Amino acid sequence: MTKAEISEAFARWQAANPAPVTELEYATPFQLLVAVVLSAQATDKGVNLATRRLFPTAPTPEAMVTLGEAGIAEHIKTIGLFRNKAKNVAMLSRQLLERHAGEVPRSREALEALPGVGRKTANVVLNALWREPVMAVDTHIFRVANRMGLAPGKDVRAVEDALMRRIPKAYLVDAHHWLILHGRYVCTARSPKCGECRVRDLCQNMDKTS
Repeated sequence: MTKAEISEAFARWQAANPAPVTELEYATPFQLLVAVVLSAQATDKGVNLATRRLFPTAPTPEAMVTLGEAGIAEHIKTIGLFRNKAKNVAMLSRQLLERHAGEVPRSREALEALPGVGRKTANVVLNALWREPVMAVDTHIFRVANRMGLAPGKDVRAVEDALMRRIPKAYLVDAHHWLILHGRYVCTARSPKCGECRVRDLCQNMDKTS
Protein backbone atom coordinates (compact mmCIF):
# COMPACT_ATOMS: atom_id res chain seq x y z
CA MET A 1 0.00 0.00 0.00
CA THR A 2 1.17 3.52 -0.74
CA LYS A 3 1.37 6.24 1.89
CA ALA A 4 -1.72 7.85 0.40
CA GLU A 5 -3.66 4.58 0.55
CA ILE A 6 -2.63 3.97 4.14
CA SER A 7 -3.69 7.46 5.14
CA GLU A 8 -7.05 7.01 3.41
CA ALA A 9 -7.64 3.66 5.12
CA PHE A 10 -7.10 5.13 8.57
CA ALA A 11 -9.20 8.18 7.73
CA ARG A 12 -12.11 5.84 6.94
CA TRP A 13 -11.62 3.79 10.11
CA GLN A 14 -11.48 6.98 12.14
CA ALA A 15 -14.64 8.34 10.55
CA ALA A 16 -16.48 5.12 11.38
CA ASN A 17 -15.12 4.85 14.94
CA PRO A 18 -13.63 8.14 16.18
CA ALA A 19 -12.82 6.96 19.70
CA PRO A 20 -11.99 3.23 19.72
CA VAL A 21 -11.30 1.50 23.04
CA THR A 22 -10.27 -1.94 24.18
CA GLU A 23 -13.01 -4.52 24.52
CA LEU A 24 -11.46 -5.78 27.75
CA GLU A 25 -13.47 -4.77 30.82
CA TYR A 26 -11.65 -3.02 33.67
CA ALA A 27 -12.13 -0.29 36.25
CA THR A 28 -8.53 0.51 37.23
CA PRO A 29 -5.06 0.41 35.66
CA PHE A 30 -4.27 -2.69 37.72
CA GLN A 31 -7.33 -4.47 36.42
CA LEU A 32 -6.43 -3.60 32.83
CA LEU A 33 -2.93 -5.00 33.33
CA VAL A 34 -4.33 -8.24 34.73
CA ALA A 35 -6.90 -8.51 31.94
CA VAL A 36 -4.24 -8.08 29.26
CA VAL A 37 -2.02 -10.70 30.88
CA LEU A 38 -4.99 -13.08 30.92
CA SER A 39 -5.81 -12.34 27.27
CA ALA A 40 -2.77 -14.15 25.85
CA GLN A 41 -4.08 -16.96 23.61
CA ALA A 42 -7.62 -16.17 24.79
CA THR A 43 -10.48 -14.05 23.48
CA ASP A 44 -11.47 -10.76 25.07
CA LYS A 45 -14.95 -12.20 25.55
CA GLY A 46 -13.56 -15.17 27.44
CA VAL A 47 -11.33 -12.95 29.59
CA ASN A 48 -14.23 -10.66 30.44
CA LEU A 49 -16.30 -13.62 31.61
CA ALA A 50 -13.43 -14.66 33.90
CA THR A 51 -12.64 -11.20 35.25
CA ARG A 52 -16.31 -10.59 36.08
CA ARG A 53 -15.77 -13.32 38.66
CA LEU A 54 -12.20 -12.38 39.62
CA PHE A 55 -12.27 -8.59 40.00
CA PRO A 56 -15.16 -8.33 42.49
CA THR A 57 -13.19 -10.69 44.75
CA ALA A 58 -9.73 -9.23 44.10
CA PRO A 59 -9.94 -5.69 42.67
CA THR A 60 -6.50 -4.56 43.92
CA PRO A 61 -2.97 -5.98 44.10
CA GLU A 62 -3.37 -6.45 47.85
CA ALA A 63 -6.57 -8.43 47.42
CA MET A 64 -5.03 -10.46 44.60
CA VAL A 65 -2.07 -11.44 46.78
CA THR A 66 -4.47 -12.39 49.58
CA LEU A 67 -6.55 -14.50 47.19
CA GLY A 68 -3.39 -16.34 46.16
CA GLU A 69 -2.43 -18.38 43.15
CA ALA A 70 -4.90 -21.20 43.82
CA GLY A 71 -7.75 -18.79 44.39
CA ILE A 72 -6.97 -16.86 41.24
CA ALA A 73 -6.81 -20.09 39.25
CA GLU A 74 -10.24 -21.09 40.50
CA HIS A 75 -11.73 -17.82 39.22
CA ILE A 76 -10.07 -17.95 35.78
CA LYS A 77 -10.14 -21.68 35.04
CA THR A 78 -12.39 -21.14 32.01
CA ILE A 79 -9.57 -19.54 29.99
CA GLY A 80 -6.54 -21.17 28.40
CA LEU A 81 -3.29 -21.63 30.32
CA PHE A 82 -5.11 -20.57 33.50
CA ARG A 83 -2.68 -22.16 35.93
CA ASN A 84 0.37 -20.36 34.53
CA LYS A 85 -1.60 -17.12 34.23
CA ALA A 86 -2.75 -17.40 37.84
CA LYS A 87 0.87 -17.79 38.93
CA ASN A 88 1.90 -14.72 36.92
CA VAL A 89 -0.97 -12.59 38.22
CA ALA A 90 -0.14 -13.50 41.82
CA MET A 91 3.55 -12.73 41.29
CA LEU A 92 3.02 -9.46 39.40
CA SER A 93 0.58 -8.30 42.10
CA ARG A 94 3.22 -8.92 44.74
CA GLN A 95 5.89 -7.14 42.69
CA LEU A 96 3.63 -4.13 42.17
CA LEU A 97 3.31 -3.84 45.95
CA GLU A 98 6.99 -4.41 46.64
CA ARG A 99 8.48 -2.28 43.87
CA HIS A 100 5.83 0.20 42.72
CA ALA A 101 3.69 0.99 45.77
CA GLY A 102 0.85 -0.97 44.20
CA GLU A 103 0.71 1.23 41.11
CA VAL A 104 1.08 0.13 37.50
CA PRO A 105 4.41 1.52 36.25
CA ARG A 106 4.38 3.80 33.24
CA SER A 107 7.67 2.77 31.65
CA ARG A 108 8.04 -0.08 29.19
CA GLU A 109 11.09 -1.42 31.01
CA ALA A 110 9.29 -1.62 34.37
CA LEU A 111 6.22 -3.20 32.80
CA GLU A 112 8.22 -5.85 30.96
CA ALA A 113 10.01 -6.72 34.20
CA LEU A 114 6.69 -7.93 35.65
CA PRO A 115 5.83 -11.65 35.46
CA GLY A 116 3.70 -12.49 32.44
CA VAL A 117 4.26 -9.11 30.78
CA GLY A 118 5.99 -9.08 27.41
CA ARG A 119 6.36 -6.38 24.79
CA LYS A 120 2.84 -6.78 23.41
CA THR A 121 1.21 -6.59 26.84
CA ALA A 122 3.30 -3.56 27.76
CA ASN A 123 2.29 -1.84 24.53
CA VAL A 124 -1.40 -2.47 25.17
CA VAL A 125 -1.13 -1.02 28.67
CA LEU A 126 0.88 2.00 27.56
CA ASN A 127 -1.60 2.72 24.78
CA ALA A 128 -4.83 2.11 26.68
CA LEU A 129 -3.89 3.87 29.91
CA TRP A 130 -1.64 6.68 28.78
CA ARG A 131 -2.35 7.06 25.07
CA GLU A 132 1.22 6.28 24.12
CA PRO A 133 1.66 5.99 20.32
CA VAL A 134 2.77 2.37 20.38
CA MET A 135 1.69 -0.69 18.44
CA ALA A 136 0.76 -3.99 20.12
CA VAL A 137 0.85 -6.56 17.34
CA ASP A 138 -1.40 -9.54 18.02
CA THR A 139 -2.50 -12.26 15.60
CA HIS A 140 -5.21 -10.00 14.14
CA ILE A 141 -2.87 -7.11 13.42
CA PHE A 142 -0.16 -9.40 12.09
CA ARG A 143 -2.64 -10.92 9.66
CA VAL A 144 -4.17 -7.62 8.54
CA ALA A 145 -0.81 -5.90 8.06
CA ASN A 146 0.44 -8.72 5.83
CA ARG A 147 -2.79 -9.50 4.01
CA MET A 148 -3.56 -5.89 3.09
CA GLY A 149 0.00 -4.99 2.19
CA LEU A 150 -0.14 -2.36 4.92
CA ALA A 151 3.09 -3.34 6.64
CA PRO A 152 4.32 -6.79 5.58
CA GLY A 153 6.74 -8.58 7.87
CA LYS A 154 7.92 -12.09 8.66
CA ASP A 155 7.55 -11.77 12.41
CA VAL A 156 5.67 -9.71 14.99
CA ARG A 157 8.49 -7.25 15.67
CA ALA A 158 9.07 -6.64 11.96
CA VAL A 159 5.38 -5.83 11.49
CA GLU A 160 5.38 -3.59 14.58
CA ASP A 161 8.36 -1.61 13.33
CA ALA A 162 6.88 -1.31 9.84
CA LEU A 163 3.54 -0.10 11.18
CA MET A 164 5.25 2.50 13.36
CA ARG A 165 7.06 3.82 10.28
CA ARG A 166 4.15 3.70 7.84
CA ILE A 167 1.11 4.85 9.83
CA PRO A 168 0.69 8.65 9.80
CA LYS A 169 1.32 10.16 13.23
CA ALA A 170 -2.17 11.65 13.33
CA TYR A 171 -3.64 8.15 13.49
CA LEU A 172 -0.98 6.29 15.46
CA VAL A 173 -2.48 6.49 18.95
CA ASP A 174 -5.71 4.76 17.92
CA ALA A 175 -4.30 2.63 15.09
CA HIS A 176 -3.85 -0.42 17.33
CA HIS A 177 -7.59 -0.53 18.11
CA TRP A 178 -8.77 0.06 14.54
CA LEU A 179 -6.54 -2.71 13.21
CA ILE A 180 -7.59 -5.19 15.90
CA LEU A 181 -11.28 -4.50 15.33
CA HIS A 182 -10.82 -4.77 11.57
CA GLY A 183 -9.08 -8.12 11.95
CA ARG A 184 -11.50 -9.41 14.57
CA TYR A 185 -14.75 -8.59 12.78
CA VAL A 186 -14.03 -7.98 9.07
CA CYS A 187 -10.64 -9.23 7.89
CA THR A 188 -11.02 -12.53 9.72
CA ALA A 189 -8.58 -15.41 9.44
CA ARG A 190 -11.09 -17.63 7.66
CA SER A 191 -13.59 -16.27 5.12
CA PRO A 192 -12.78 -12.56 5.45
CA LYS A 193 -15.82 -10.35 4.93
CA CYS A 194 -14.41 -8.41 1.99
CA GLY A 195 -17.90 -7.42 0.86
CA GLU A 196 -18.35 -5.51 4.13
CA CYS A 197 -14.87 -3.98 4.15
CA ARG A 198 -14.74 -0.18 4.05
CA VAL A 199 -11.15 -0.26 2.74
CA ARG A 200 -11.60 -3.01 0.14
CA ASP A 201 -10.52 -0.80 -2.75
CA LEU A 202 -7.26 0.03 -0.97
CA CYS A 203 -6.37 -3.52 0.05
CA GLN A 204 -3.58 -5.23 -1.91
CA ASN A 205 -4.85 -8.78 -1.27
CA MET A 206 -5.52 -10.48 -4.58
CA ASP A 207 -7.79 -13.17 -3.10
CA LYS A 208 -10.72 -11.06 -1.99
CA THR A 209 -14.03 -12.72 -1.25
CA SER A 210 -17.32 -11.40 -2.61
